[in-house]
Amino acid sequence: MRITLFPVVFCLLLSSCATWYERTAEFQRTVEEGNFEQADKLLHKNKKMEKGKNRLLFYLNLGYVEFMLDHPKESNAAFETAEKMIDEQSGNPALQAAVLLSNPEILPYKPEDFEVIMVNFYKAMNYLRLGDMEGALVEVRQINIKLNQLNDKYPDHKNRYQRDAFAHLLMGLIYDASGNFNDAFIAYRNAFETYQTDYKKNFGIEAPVQLRQDILRTAYLCGFKEELKRYEEEFGQKYVYSSPPADGQLIFFWLNGLGPVKSEWGINFVKEQRGDGAIVFHNAEYGLTFPFFWGSGYSDHERNSLANLKIVRAVFPKYEERPPLYSRATLQYENKSYPLELAEDINQIAFKTLHDRMLREFSTSLLRVAAKQGLQYAASKQNEWLGFAVGLANAMTEKADTRNWQTLPYSVSYVRIPLQSSENQVSANFFTSDNVHRETFIFPANPKKTSFFVYSTL
Repeated sequence: MRITLFPVVFCLLLSSCATWYERTAEFQRTVEEGNFEQADKLLHKNKKMEKGKNRLLFYLNLGYVEFMLDHPKESNAAFETAEKMIDEQSGNPALQAAVLLSNPEILPYKPEDFEVIMVNFYKAMNYLRLGDMEGALVEVRQINIKLNQLNDKYPDHKNRYQRDAFAHLLMGLIYDASGNFNDAFIAYRNAFETYQTDYKKNFGIEAPVQLRQDILRTAYLCGFKEELKRYEEEFGQKYVYSSPPADGQLIFFWLNGLGPVKSEWGINFVKEQRGDGAIVFHNAEYGLTFPFFWGSGYSDHERNSLANLKIVRAVFPKYEERPPLYSRATLQYENKSYPLELAEDINQIAFKTLHDRMLREFSTSLLRVAAKQGLQYAASKQNEWLGFAVGLANAMTEKADTRNWQTLPYSVSYVRIPLQSSENQVSANFFTSDNVHRETFIFPANPKKTSFFVYSTL
């Protein structure tokens, strides 16, 4: 019996320790190589993922793959299915109870708050590709509505990601392109305020220079003299009006790299009894303290599980950054260089959002581990081998949920350039630490209108 038990146990432990990224390595590799036809085949080949607890991730990835294949209608169809699943998600009491003695991965995947928002971002980009400005506006408006709804659930521990500056910026660009300068100015102003408060403080991003120029221009076009004067003083520049380019303008979006992936990390907590009757879990290294006040919300079983514990080790998800190959980019047109400016740092938002969620959910994770270790302690008192078996089961089931939407970009940058001829040759320069990669694009004239273009690098 011992000869067969330990190899089996070892294999089970190895499989249970694999992260979501490791379990989907083949698909991730095809994405990183830019082979999206093969990525599409791999997705549809995985029937278990398409119908099981990871169904939401299937449709998020499918929407992304169709986006990269330049199939905007098919991409939006997949994202709409994902959006419906997110909207319909509700807590299952039986599953939630099972999680207390198992792990969060037994549940259908619940997206991080910023992942919910990125669905609308991609849908908006798809509508822009289709030339549907109104459809794009509907999606962008949804972003800040959803952020308000998500943060209303956390009255005491809100996310630092409460407003999306890029959503306001994108809204302004679309209104601007539609000739609605009044609403464009309001959206640009909201974007600037969010950049200079939320984004500067939490993500280290300041308002792009292009945004400042667009605020001045739309204030002038709307006849908002006081606002124009105020922003001229704030930006330290005098606005001089110039007529829009006769052959139109180009808004170039650059989706750079891939966002972070989740792994797990463990941390030890020492249990202490406090004078007011609370049990406190404390970790000196990270300065973390989580008190439990034994009110009516806890059962006798949960109380007894904690009674004989001194140290609790819990595992939590953490993000691992995937630094992009390219650090910056410029567009070259008519002997002029136009730098692409950072508008959304999805990598930073991901890290901060997960950190804020962990602070809200530490207590649930600790209670789960404490309950399982309490069962192990009770089993050991009855029989040493029974205690070993329970401990082994605990080790195999106590793991962090490392699932996440792993095909999101690392960051989004943009630039506006004027077009001046019937056929416009624009060169894009993407800079690594020691090299430059160049791509050339041809954009037709779009007289007195604005064209939108999205380009991705991995």
